Amino acid sequence: MTVKGKTFALALAAATGVLAGPTQAQAAEPLRICAAQDELPFSARSGSGFENRIARIVAEGMGRQPEFVWVDEPGIYLVPDYLNKDKCDVITGVDAGDPRVATTEAYYRSSYVFIYPQDGPVKVTDWDSPDLARMTRFAVSPYSPVEPKLRDMNKWDDNLNYMYSLIGFKSRRNEYVRYDPEKMISEVVDGHADIAILWGPEAARYVEVADQPLAMKVVPDTHTRREQRLEFSYAQAMAVRSEDTELRDALDKALKAKHGEIQAVLAEEGFPLLDVNTSSPSSGDQTDTKGASS
Repeated sequence: MTVKGKTFALALAAATGVLAGPTQAQAAEPLRICAAQDELPFSARSGSGFENRIARIVAEGMGRQPEFVWVDEPGIYLVPDYLNKDKCDVITGVDAGDPRVATTEAYYRSSYVFIYPQDGPVKVTDWDSPDLARMTRFAVSPYSPVEPKLRDMNKWDDNLNYMYSLIGFKSRRNEYVRYDPEKMISEVVDGHADIAILWGPEAARYVEVADQPLAMKVVPDTHTRREQRLEFSYAQAMAVRSEDTELRDALDKALKAKHGEIQAVLAEEGFPLLDVNTSSPSSGDQTDTKGASS
């Protein structure tokens, strides 16, 4: 059913006095959720991604069946190619306030993390750490906020060949190539990389099961030498099409009602959970993570 069709169905139900809170018309329909079918730890066709689990919890809270629309493309394409083309009604794990869509209230905030061997001599707590200044091999993803900071430190260009080796020297021209977080964690364990600097939710599952204990420290916000502010924590929300605010509001109610179950899923994943209303901690105010990584 199209958005326009849904609006008509809701108006008809309201006119006949059927509605009370979440509409019966909506409740009778599955909740269509677009999700990448091969992008763990966020999403997988097996349903084992933590965002898949949260989506099911929220659908249950709305009294609707989750209907996943599996996509054989990375999650960055879900908004323009699927949600905005009415191939589904909801996507999870978008930045709160994304101007392309209507977003719910944030259901978690996390940050980028420094990841390195816990039992070694190295200690990195912020961008000014002396050990970081001596490093030469960085397992990172391009186009992340890590890139401008490493450029600022004159570390980026010398690291490019190593980064290309992580994706088999595939051409990135006009093509998004995902850097596998599991491989980047293994690079640190095997000593091929001095450190990994990754989005915490993407990395924590692999840090937890690594063959050796790894430290995982929250990356604090910072500035470049040109006073450009770089933020490393982001609040995450669910998204619907911009005009579909009624569905957005229903999702917000379910997120609130299912807060405890959602937090349990996030805690199990083991990445840093920050206050949804604040930015990353300042340098020197570090947050450790749970489990083997801490």
